[in-house]
Amino acid sequence: MTAIIISGKELAQEKRLKMKVEVEELVSKGVKPGLAVILVGDDPASQSYVKSKQKSCKEIGIHSELDVLPVETSEQELLEKIEILNNAKHIHGILVQLPLPSHISEKAVIEAIDPNKDVDGFHPINIGRMMTGQEAFLPCTPYGIVEMIKSKNIDLEGKHVVVVGRSNIVGKPVGQLLLNENATVTYCHSRTKNMKEFTQSADILIVAVGRAHFIDKEYIKEGAVVIDVGVNRTEEGKLVGDVVFEGAKEVASYITPVPGGVGPMTITMLLYNTIISAKRTM
Repeated sequence: MTAIIISGKELAQEKRLKMKVEVEELVSKGVKPGLAVILVGDDPASQSYVKSKQKSCKEIGIHSELDVLPVETSEQELLEKIEILNNAKHIHGILVQLPLPSHISEKAVIEAIDPNKDVDGFHPINIGRMMTGQEAFLPCTPYGIVEMIKSKNIDLEGKHVVVVGRSNIVGKPVGQLLLNENATVTYCHSRTKNMKEFTQSADILIVAVGRAHFIDKEYIKEGAVVIDVGVNRTEEGKLVGDVVFEGAKEVASYITPVPGGVGPMTITMLLYNTIISAKRTM
């Protein structure tokens, strides 16, 4: 068996073509979706993410603004900047690029964003709505993962999903979204004993730990769907996932590659959330 590749790159392109048409329609009705991104400091990885978000906005016709603030910016100054954007009519989505410098509280910043402009889906109000199955802005990476699984018509109902990783950005919310789809969800993490027993029972295995080649084929049940969220750089500078791809594809039925898997879907769902936010103002 060789696994079928779920290409996030291809699915993202497909979705973006539809979104471009949607943006054109909104513009013709006098609404141009707008996304504001705030970057504090000069972290190279963050700069690269932000650049690619801006490029993607331009491709589909979304107005984007970037505020680059010096690393010594105070928490108060950042909160004031967010408040201005909360009240800006032409901005429908606000994103503060994480991580933030250590003197700024991530919690305070996330909670300062208007939940109706929280296109990252991190505000406690949106998280609470998601938990209770209400309409909410969904966190972009987990949302992208669900879309990738659904794109292959994989039935989620009653399936055993095992999530390796419990971060607030990916692990916890992706499990909740799949629970909302009637899957049975198990979380594994650094304190889990006998992890292999859990992963080997997974119909769908989602790995989001940020450790290169953490899961190899011995951990995977024959015919499982494997979603690799990790992006790690080896000493040689090569990008690899949390899963040993070559081995895993021999036992899995479907698998996501790294790069070109989950990554492109994250930004795509961010753009999608911004368009939804713009529509709500009409």
